Parts: sequence; structure tokens; C-alpha cells
Amino acid sequence: MALLEVKDLSVRFTRREGPPVDAVQRVSFSLDAGSTLGIVGESGSGKSQTVMALLGLLSSNGSVSGTALYRGEDGGDLLTMNNAALNRIRGNRIGMVFQDPMTALNPFLTIERQMTESLQLHKKLSRREARRRAIEVLDTVRIPDAARRIGMYPHEFSGGMRQRVMIAMALLSEPEILIADEPTTALDVTVQAQIIELLRELNRERGTAIVLITHDMGVVAGLCDTVMVMYAGRTVEQADARALFAAPTHPYTIGLLNALPRITDDDDRPLQTIPGNPPLPGQIGAGCAFAPRCSFADDTCRTTVPSLDARSDLAGALRACHRPVSAILEAVR
Repeated sequence: MALLEVKDLSVRFTRREGPPVDAVQRVSFSLDAGSTLGIVGESGSGKSQTVMALLGLLSSNGSVSGTALYRGEDGGDLLTMNNAALNRIRGNRIGMVFQDPMTALNPFLTIERQMTESLQLHKKLSRREARRRAIEVLDTVRIPDAARRIGMYPHEFSGGMRQRVMIAMALLSEPEILIADEPTTALDVTVQAQIIELLRELNRERGTAIVLITHDMGVVAGLCDTVMVMYAGRTVEQADARALFAAPTHPYTIGLLNALPRITDDDDRPLQTIPGNPPLPGQIGAGCAFAPRCSFADDTCRTTVPSLDARSDLAGALRACHRPVSAILEAVR
């Protein structure tokens, strides 16, 4: 039984003027205990809204449909739970590392206050017990001199240390699932590597299942077992990470991978880019959303949305593209 089984998740936002906007459309995935899933795509692809919907954190004008079963039928559907039931899960069994550590922490409260509040709520610990547990977790994420620094304010930490604090806060209640939303954004490459290594150790040593949201394919390659590529609110390709990196079969995935700079590249080789920009919400055409930017697109692509189908050549892999796998692979060789 999957730890989390999401099926046909859709998110819609109403607007004061104009028709509703479909931010996420029929996204499905499963997450087993101890596994790692990378959700990747450009800004506006629906990555963050997908997980915000799972945790009941959408803005007031958002609505959600589909199912998200936590631990099967017995655990319940996250999308239909009331706030009281969700509060027993989020921050407890499912931890979240929010996108920006610079703003996610309350600047007016010490790290101790922000960490112990969760433990006192979910674990019913005394203040002293909660402080001891918080220091232990700060040590786990390698905050130096944790017993002293727990009494400091967020502005007294560097960006990398603030991100470690965010991860520590998500781990306080020993969650089964850790959702990390762009955990390496705005960090230099050395600190990025340290954060990814920390997440890898948590997965390996504690068996924590991880959902990593990012636009960086390099980060995904270093951590994830499975990759789900999103574009304009839809899943366009999903596969085992090694297989996807070895032979991507959706033009958008190929574009993302080609845009990665490589140390072996010739100095004179220009950085490859995907032409154009992602469509604005509510301005997606009738066909494949990627068609205006795709060199493989034909009339069918511009008029008909491709379904997400299983690849015949790779078990468990899915893609949403009208062009045959063989044609794509032949063209990119």
C-alpha cells in the first residue's frame, strides 16, 4: 500500500473578473515509504499548488478535486478532511519545508519559540522536553552550537542556516513524508550541495519519504528515485529518474535537460534555452500547452491535448505527447 496515493488532483482559482483559472489539471502520483519523488518544471507549472492543495493550504479563492489517500482508505482523503483532521497530519505526519526560508520564519520570535510550539501542540511535550527535542533536531541538521543558537532570532542566521532550521522544524515530529518546496533556492552551490546531502541522509537513515519540488534538474538527479515533469498545470512526463535522464521522451523534458550547463561543454558552446515563455494561467490554447515552444509540434499538437499514456518501451513510465517515442529519440540522437 502506498503511503500517499494522489489521483486526478485538480486545482481551480476563481477571479473577480474573467473565467476561473485551472492551475493544476488531473495530476496523479503515488509515494511509497522511503521513496523520493521530484516534481520539476518552470515557474507557474503548478508544482507548489499541487502540494499546497494536499495540505489544505490553498488561498480562499481556490478549490480542489480528485483524491489524495494517506495510508489508503484507513488514513483518509486529504482533500476532503476538515481542518481539525488535517492539523493532526500536517506538521506531524507530513512535514513541509516552505520555499523561502528568509520569509517563512517569523522574524519576531526566537527559533526556540517557533520550534517548540509545534511539539507542544502535536506531541503534548512540556516546554523543557520540547526544547530538548528541538536542540536534538538542530544537531541532526548540523546547526553548530545548537543549545545556544536556539535562543537566537532568524536574522542572526545565514540563508543556509535558516534553510537548515526550516528542515529541522519539518522533522520535529518525525514525519513519514517530507515535502521540500524549492529548498535550495537563493543558496550558493556549496550550500545547495550540503542541503541535498542532508535530505539524502534523512531519506537513507530515517526512511523518510521525500517530495522535492524544484525547477533544477541537477538537484533532482542528486536525490530522487522518480521524476514527474509538469508544464502549465499538467504532468507531461513521469518515469524512474535514471531512465528519464538517460532517455527523456517529451520535448519539454529534453529542453530542460539541454539547458543544464555541463562541465564538459566547449567554452564556445552557447547555453541552450527553450524558446518562448510558459503560458500565463487562463491563456492556454486548445491543444498541447507546450506546442508554441516545441520544435516537434504539428497541427494535431496545436488542436488536441495529448493524454498521459504509458510508454510501451519502459514499464511504469508515462508521457503526454502526440509524437511517437521512436521519433523523439531518433531526432535527439
